[in-house]
Amino acid sequence: MTSRKTSPVHVTRPLLPPLEEFIPYLEQIWESKWLTNNGPFHEQFERALCDYLGVKYISLFANGTLALVTALQALRVTGEVITTPYSFVATAHSLLWNGIKPVFVDIDPNTLNLDPGKIEAAITPQTTAIMPVHCYGRPCDVMRIQEIADNYRLKVIYDSAHAFGVQFQGESVLNHGDLSVLSFHATKVFNTFEGGAIVCQDAKTKRHIDHLKNFGFVDEVTVVASGINGKMSEINAAFGMLQLKGIDEALLQRRAIDSRYRAGLAGVGGIECLGTGCEEMTNHAYFPIMVRPDYPLSRDVLYQTLRDNGIYARRYFYPLISDFPMYRGMPSAAHSNLPVARKASEQVICLPIYPGLANEQVDFVIGLIAGCRRSKVDAMPCVRRSASTAAAPSR
Repeated sequence: MTSRKTSPVHVTRPLLPPLEEFIPYLEQIWESKWLTNNGPFHEQFERALCDYLGVKYISLFANGTLALVTALQALRVTGEVITTPYSFVATAHSLLWNGIKPVFVDIDPNTLNLDPGKIEAAITPQTTAIMPVHCYGRPCDVMRIQEIADNYRLKVIYDSAHAFGVQFQGESVLNHGDLSVLSFHATKVFNTFEGGAIVCQDAKTKRHIDHLKNFGFVDEVTVVASGINGKMSEINAAFGMLQLKGIDEALLQRRAIDSRYRAGLAGVGGIECLGTGCEEMTNHAYFPIMVRPDYPLSRDVLYQTLRDNGIYARRYFYPLISDFPMYRGMPSAAHSNLPVARKASEQVICLPIYPGLANEQVDFVIGLIAGCRRSKVDAMPCVRRSASTAAAPSR
């Protein structure tokens, strides 16, 4: 087994352009003195994103969580919303912030996205919307979810934090549902330091969203809603404009790393690479593996072994959202209601993947995982103690 240590390798690393390329953008901001409130870079960035992503309308936000909270307000969602327990906590937290009851249903074992077959049984007279997540950037079953929503007259808001640039049947997956919400947090495929956005289908909805993210102001003396300060600054928008220049190359690098992992881990018994066969439908935002029972180490022991060797993989998503105290007592959070999600949360590890990750670093990770398989459990120099809970990614 590979036993040497490597320099610390984290699950992701922010994509940053050369600093000198950002200086001219900052100089323009300093000269204009326009720092926020729909400045020129903000307007340029919205238009550029619509063109790049292939969407009609987009409204920029200071972060993805504020965008989720505002999306629910924009559609006047109340009562109960069906969602997934297998996500970052911001998905469900946005519901609580709006006084909405999350109703958790189980996920599909192949995609780890919300299972459409479980949605209908969870619908009650209080259900007003569905909030699925394109987990790891892999599209949900958008057709089936929309069919259910149409039958029951429900809104659909997609948490698309992972889905920047993802295509489905030749067009942006962001065009599905009533609204789609993006995150541009530093850990994401595309980042603006911090940031987010709401994608919508018509100009009237965009105007309403734009009012909501600016305290509800329509003009200097008119407030039409109890909005919030969710605006993206000029510095973040300018950085986004620069980032767009390098995103295609970044996505190509992610795809190459994904392919290298798959080839290297293909023969490792007990390790399953998620999503085999649909790599063209994702942006390679994450590289999740499932540590199955026939692998000689538990998921948590392998996780600790990787950390002991400088590989800071993450257990996305563990624990389930439904296991946190503010959700645990809800009937839909019961263990028996979510067997697939629970198994996934106990088996998944997301391996490092980001532009600039060297082939030798990828090979080192593969060597560690394969080496633990080849060695006899009693003889291998792998740590066999439980690992502590890892923090989840921000939005």
